[in-house]
Order: sequence, then structure tokens, then C-alpha cells
Amino acid sequence: MWQQNYTPVADSLGLSALVASIPIFVLLYLIGIKRKPAWIAGVSGLIAAVVVSLLVFRMPVDLMFSSVAYGACFGLFPIGWIVFWAIVLYRITVETGNFEIIKDSVGGLTDDRRLQALLIAFALGAFIEGAAGFGTPVAVAAAMLTGLGFSPFYAAGICLLANTAPVAFGSIGIPIVTLAGITGLPMQDLSAWVGRICAPVSLFIPAYLMMVMGGWKALKGVLPAAALCGIAFAGTQFYVSNYVGPQLTDILSALAAIVSLVVLFLVWKPADTFVLEGASTVTLKPKKHELGVTVKAWSPYLLLVVFVLLWGNDSVKAIINQVTIKFPWPGLHNLIERVPPVVKTAAPYAAEYTFNWLSAAGTACLLATISSMIVLGMSISKYIEILVAVGKQLLFSMITIACVLGLAFLMNYCGATGTLGLAFAATGALFPFFSAMLGWLGVFLTGSDTSANALFGNLQVVTANRLGLDPVLMAASNSSGGVMGKMISLQSIAVAAAATGMKSDEEAKLFRFTTKHSIFLASVLGVITAIYAYMK
Repeated sequence: MWQQNYTPVADSLGLSALVASIPIFVLLYLIGIKRKPAWIAGVSGLIAAVVVSLLVFRMPVDLMFSSVAYGACFGLFPIGWIVFWAIVLYRITVETGNFEIIKDSVGGLTDDRRLQALLIAFALGAFIEGAAGFGTPVAVAAAMLTGLGFSPFYAAGICLLANTAPVAFGSIGIPIVTLAGITGLPMQDLSAWVGRICAPVSLFIPAYLMMVMGGWKALKGVLPAAALCGIAFAGTQFYVSNYVGPQLTDILSALAAIVSLVVLFLVWKPADTFVLEGASTVTLKPKKHELGVTVKAWSPYLLLVVFVLLWGNDSVKAIINQVTIKFPWPGLHNLIERVPPVVKTAAPYAAEYTFNWLSAAGTACLLATISSMIVLGMSISKYIEILVAVGKQLLFSMITIACVLGLAFLMNYCGATGTLGLAFAATGALFPFFSAMLGWLGVFLTGSDTSANALFGNLQVVTANRLGLDPVLMAASNSSGGVMGKMISLQSIAVAAAATGMKSDEEAKLFRFTTKHSIFLASVLGVITAIYAYMK
């Protein structure tokens, strides 16, 4: 059995931590400075991790290959499995023309720019984040706002700011699923703590969004809508994350916000008028559709909610889990020994893979796509055409996911994560604050809360155990802090710019616009985490 060594460089924790962080620096350099595509950064980071694991941590070659394969497979299933079918579901609504009806049903409720931003950028964006995630909500919502007359810059900026509250539970809860898988911590406990950290911030994000759009004057005119939206979303987010689970947290929270706003719009409208900088002065009136047509257009996402609820039901889960295959990962399970101070006593490092092909959330989404094909009258040939197109579209995204998860698992099993965790423990009492900031950095680097959890989730646990803090809270803070890194990740900015047709020279301006808000909100989450850590 191979034993991990946490100070392989001159028996120095500082030097060892510096070398262990090389793969992360490679990611930061290629994404943040050289602005290379995410898949190139992912492959390069993985190569750097392989070199460090072999030459510095002296990990046996066979264990190295097995660790990377284990992580890559976890990246493709269940993570890639969810991403693929979520995007297919979205493409079905677009290809059948029903997405235009969805857009009209939302945009036709009000012509006030502030209320449109709340409804589309925040509420509808959160719904799409919960159903698909991975850049889809920013692309969809920003395109819708531009279509309604917003300037490309503000459409992109508003959507990036709004797409913060739901990110930790995006894509049917996959960031929490990944965090639970990589740390071995209970998924429901992680979901609960992420909800407790994020809900207080979600409460005031709608109001914050209005302040960004036009200061106190803009907020004052729509204060009832901003307050109702925040309360509905944050209240549902807290309840569902704590008592139901992560899969439907975003979807149900967004639905609560949407329904609340729609009801409010029927009985109230702002007394003032508001003109957003750069917005078109011509109000584009969306088409009106019959109720049955609108409900049919929304049916793919309604079906998704039904299937995810069924899959989360304990009695149904007990039946479909009967075909789940769980096995020790070949050439890795219990062949590595973790030693103090990372663990209390020396123990084998388990590596068990769960292939829950039927009970996975992605399978629920798959069934929603098939049902949607039938309900919307799509031909099988067109459905297959969409599958092929989405497969091509997500090829490099899948490579990125597999590489980042392979990198994360390799760092865990070679001991590099343990080294970094011990180094972070040196921050002592300040670690709960920096715990959230670490998640923020992870999402900035990778563009994904899921990838950031894979990269730093176990590090959070190692450090928490070292400092005597709650490992579940610290792991949850990684996912929570990460949501604020989403708005400044280069991938998100590129998606927003492409969706709105923004000029290329405005992307740097957009980055500067979101950075100050990102740092401020991430710091707020860090303070909330610290309060929980020392007052619970």
C-alpha cells in the first residue's frame, strides 16, 4: 500500500504547498492571462497535475492513471450525463418554436425595464439555471433582454449579476451532487448548509440588481416587486435546500419568484417611469398567445419538474436504485493510505464508483426530453438530430469536465490536496472567511461551481478537520462562495457577449463592471460563513 506524503519538498509544508498548487496556477495563467479556451486549460492543468504527482509526490504510475480515470468517469457520469440531457431539453423548446412563446409569455407581462430584469434575468434565469445551468441561463436571459430592447452591454451585465443566487444548485443540483461525491459528506447536509449561507444573500440580490441599474431612485419605484421577489426566492431556497434536497431547489425557488411577480403585476405597476442607459426607447410588444399554447410551450420544463420530483421520492428511489451498480475502482480502492495530520489515524483511501444509470437526475431529464418530444409532436428523426448536434456542441465541454475532475481526483489521491489543506490551516481563525473566497476563486478559474467543488471541495474538508471546524459547513461555503465567481469567469462573459451580440472591445468593460460586485458579494458570503462557524 502506497502512503501519502504531505511535505515531499525538503520536508517543508510551505514549499510543498507551493509546488502542489502548480496545476491551479496553470489553470489561472491560461484562463485568466492567456485567455485560452477552457478545455485547453483543463488539459494543461491535468498534465501539470500528472507531472507533480509523479515527480514530486512520487505517486506510482498505475495509481496515477487509475486516479485520473476515476475522476474522468465521475465527470462524465453523473455530471456530463445531466449536462447533456439538460441542454437537449432546452434545444427541443428552441427547435419547436416554443421558446419564442416562452419569451413572449414572460416579456408580455410588463414594459418596465426594471420589472423585466427581475422577471427574466433573475427569476426566469434562475429557473433555467436549475434546469440546465452551465452558461445556458445567461445566454438565454441576455438574448431575451436584448430582444426586448436592452442594450447588449446592460443585458449581459444584468444577467451576469442576476445569475448568482441560483448557481450553487444549478443543473438539477449537480454542484452539490459533485461536492458530496468528492468529499464523501452527506448530500442533504451539504444542501442544507449551502441554503443557509446563500438564502440571506438571495434575499437582497433583486434589490441589489435594481440599485446597480439606477441607484436608489430605480429601486424605490419597484421596491414592492424587489422585496416580494427576494422573499419568495430566498424563502423557498432555504426551505427546499434544507428539507427536500438540492435537485429542485432552483426550479422551485424560481417558480415561487415567477408566480409572485406575475400575480403582483396583475394588481400593481410602478408609479414612476425609468429609462435604462443605452436601452431602446422603442418598446417591443411581444405576441399574445392562448393559455393552452403557453402551457404547452412550457411543458418540457413542467415535465422535468414532475420527473425530478418522482426521482427524489423515497419509495420510487428505492425501486429504481435496485439496478444501481456500485463497485471498487480497479487499481485504486484502498491501495493508498492517508496518514495524520490529514486524518486522525492512518487509514486506506476508498475509491468506490456508483453507476446509478436509472436513478441519476440526468435520467429523469432524459425521460423529460422523450416526453417533450411526444407532447410537442417532434419527429424521432428531428430528436436524433438534436442529440447529435448537442453532442457536437458539448464535446469540448465534456473534455473540460473530464479533465478538471481527473485533476481534482488525482490531487486528492496523490496527497496534493492534503498538502494545500494543511497550508490553508495556517490562516487559523480567518479560514471560514477565506473558505468562501476559495470557492469564489475556483469558479473564476473554471467557470463552473461544479468544477470548483471538484477542485477544492476535499481541500475544504481537510482544512476544516485540521482546524476543528465543521467540515460540512466549510465544504458548503466552497459552493456558496463560488456563486459570486460566476459573473467574472471568462467563460460566462464570453457567453453573455455572444448571446447579446456585444462588440468584442466591450468584453473588458463588462469584466470590470462585474468584478467589483463579485468581490463585494463574495466577501459578504465569507462573513456569513464566519458567523455560522463561530456562532453555531
